[in-house]
Amino acid sequence: MQKLNLNQVLSQKLSPQQIQFIKLLQVPTAELEARVEEELEINPALEEGKEENGEQNEDEIPENFEDDNKEEKDLNIEEYLSDDYSGYKMQGDGNYSPDDEEREIPLSSATSLHEQLISQLNFLKLDDHQKIIGKQLIGSIESDGYIRRDLEAIINDLAFSQNVETDLDEVEEVLRKIQNFDPAGIAARNLQECLIIQLERKEHQEDARIQKALRVVNDCFDEFTKKHYDKILKKCGIDEEDLKEVIHMIIRLNPKPGGGSDGMLRTQYILPDFILNNVNGKPEISLNAKNAPELRVSRSYSEMFEAYDKSDKKDKKLKETVSFVKQKLDAAKWFIDAIKQRQQTLLKTMHAILDFQYEFFEEGDETKLKPMILKDIAERIDMDISTVSRVANSKAVQTEFGVFPLKYFFSEGISTEGGEDVSNREVKSVLQKMVDKEDKRKPLSDDKLVKLLNGKGYNIARRTVAKYREQLQIPVARLRKEL
Repeated sequence: MQKLNLNQVLSQKLSPQQIQFIKLLQVPTAELEARVEEELEINPALEEGKEENGEQNEDEIPENFEDDNKEEKDLNIEEYLSDDYSGYKMQGDGNYSPDDEEREIPLSSATSLHEQLISQLNFLKLDDHQKIIGKQLIGSIESDGYIRRDLEAIINDLAFSQNVETDLDEVEEVLRKIQNFDPAGIAARNLQECLIIQLERKEHQEDARIQKALRVVNDCFDEFTKKHYDKILKKCGIDEEDLKEVIHMIIRLNPKPGGGSDGMLRTQYILPDFILNNVNGKPEISLNAKNAPELRVSRSYSEMFEAYDKSDKKDKKLKETVSFVKQKLDAAKWFIDAIKQRQQTLLKTMHAILDFQYEFFEEGDETKLKPMILKDIAERIDMDISTVSRVANSKAVQTEFGVFPLKYFFSEGISTEGGEDVSNREVKSVLQKMVDKEDKRKPLSDDKLVKLLNGKGYNIARRTVAKYREQLQIPVARLRKEL
């Protein structure tokens, strides 16, 4: 038996304006210009330029238009929104000045590693059979330049996918030819082979240092990677000074001849969203000019709407036209408002970060950073944590000390003996300095680092020191040992 029940449910739904704002807020400055151009292209009611005095806005648009089909009046905001924008990777250091404002940012590109190797393969005097093997081997080279796939598996691939019969000797013969290509060390099957290839390609092979380096890599590679220098001295029969020169030569070789990328060389740039200038000894924040595009609602579209709406003729075709024009006007006004709200939110958030981390922005000293989480800033600006997160995840600020992603200023706290909380960045900075100043003959273990940090008043556990050391990409003490 079917029953009809009535339930009352309280739910929250974002308005089209809120959706517009959220999407624009998370867009970094580097992508905002493209987003604005996209909106200008799809909405003829939106124009570039300053708003004119007395220009009609949404509040002045008459709302007395009657439409039997209410759905035609509703604006489908998805029509005006593109897909979600993902955050951009901030790598490298860069400076930005007002002189660069109107310049196109160049994208540096180069021939892919795969194409370079195929080009070199074509210069070899190989028959068609060997060329197929060579292309299969090159296709098996990973982004860092190594072939980790077993040669037997490559032979099987050739047989099943290309109907090419071969054997291990022939594949190794072609592989040795490829290993003579540039960059040196390419197509090695492991780090040891990569280093040997590079040493064997050095000029002046008769040089005793090269021969000793080859002996160390060939015969004592395991001891070399573990820095068991005493064992190397005994096994290779060389003195300490020679070993120093050999190690210096080996560590200057390239362990990743492929570059470790996706095979394409790229230069990436950071376009800061905020500019921090020191004005009379006081840091002041301003938005990058690209964050403030000059936009206005088209006067011709507004006048068109007034004319259509005041028309005595109210047939279906005219109603559809008026509905379309009003939708475009609404979308233009909403977009302009969302851009302005974005600017206000960005500045409000950055000012709160500046106030919270004022000591850092005065001197640029990392140890002056205070523990700060998203909630701290959200409470200061009376906004939701998710809003602060959207600002922090994809924005950067240019200071006289460099360009920093906003995420840089957020960190957890570590308690001191005095009961105060200090940023974990301060602890990491102190840890890095300790490692930099240590005696490399007897590097500090994690236990010793804990005691030294505790002696400076930082209450920190060994596992935390190990975690920070790994985040700083500092190897364990045994691997930091030098002669």
